[in-house]
Amino acid sequence: MNHAFPCGTLCLDFVGTLRARRNAMPLEKLATPGLLDDWFVESGMMDLEPGASEADVMVAVQLREAVYDLVAARLDGRPLPPEAVAEVNMHASGLPVTVRLGPDGVVRTGPVAQGLASLARETVQLVGGDDAALLRECARPECTQVYLDRSRGHRREWCAMRTCGNRVKAANYRARQHAEQA
Repeated sequence: MNHAFPCGTLCLDFVGTLRARRNAMPLEKLATPGLLDDWFVESGMMDLEPGASEADVMVAVQLREAVYDLVAARLDGRPLPPEAVAEVNMHASGLPVTVRLGPDGVVRTGPVAQGLASLARETVQLVGGDDAALLRECARPECTQVYLDRSRGHRREWCAMRTCGNRVKAANYRARQHAEQA
């Protein structure tokens, strides 16, 4: 697998395709049409690769950044940026992923534009709905993944315990061990 899906929310996992966003050299996980195709299939949004082109990659990255701008505005308590709202709304007005019943069950297909429309619709629902209050950014300094905190006390700190949570806890343990030995 080329991609990770720690959030349980596809539009937020899509935002996470630019890793370590605040670093001098963030890692672009949608650098090629093949990686974009892989994202749609690995996420479970589509069962077949949509056949992305270089132009599709540019459009997808532009949408991803618009989604991030909206999420960041919600996180900071700022008004939603009009350019990002327009970009997401434009995509949300498109046709969503095609869902058909096949001999083996449900089959989800479509071109990249339909996948992006589905992501934009999910973004509209998230950013414009009650769940926007649950948005959090991972507390690990190197991570910029955004997620929904559905924990009981709304005190979740990491995008995923398995990755960032373990790294922070292990680093804290090593620091305590080092301090005790000094």
